[in-house]
Formats: sequence, C-alpha cells, structure tokens
Amino acid sequence: MTLVIAGQMAAALPAAAQFVAGVEPSQRPEGAPVITEFKKDGAWYARALSGVIPPYPASLRFLEDQGAWFTPFIHPGMTGPYDIRDWHKQK
Repeated sequence: MTLVIAGQMAAALPAAAQFVAGVEPSQRPEGAPVITEFKKDGAWYARALSGVIPPYPASLRFLEDQGAWFTPFIHPGMTGPYDIRDWHKQK
C-alpha cells in the first residue's frame, strides 16, 4: 500500500523534483547537482571563527580545506555551559 501511494506521489511531481540522492551511495546519480566552485569570503571565515580568539591555533587550518559539505564546527551546537563560543548568547 505504501509503495503504491509513494509511486502515485512521485508520478504527480514534475520531473525536476523527482531527484533522489543516496539510493546508491557509492555513485552519484546521473543529473545530480554538482558544486563546481565554493568561495569562502570574509563573512564565511568570520562566521567560522566567531568565538575563537586570535591568534588562531594551527588546528583550525582545516578550514582552508573545508568545502561546501556540512561541518558542525561552523554551526551553533549545545546551549548553556557547553556553548564555549557564545553562539546562543542573548544579545
């Protein structure tokens, strides 16, 4: 029953919206979007390094190689006493 409903829903979507990633994780599906260039401007570095006091430790040099993939280092994490970079601080 679930497969029938899913099939009907997929048929109702436009062709561009039927893209599903991860069906075969070892291969990119044909027509999958590709990031050809990822520019990290000053605002990106400011966000990534917010809450870190200069001089920046050498361990943060991984940011130079960071691409467009997700990294938890540049997003707010836990709140309270674990928020060592003050990203959840009320302004």
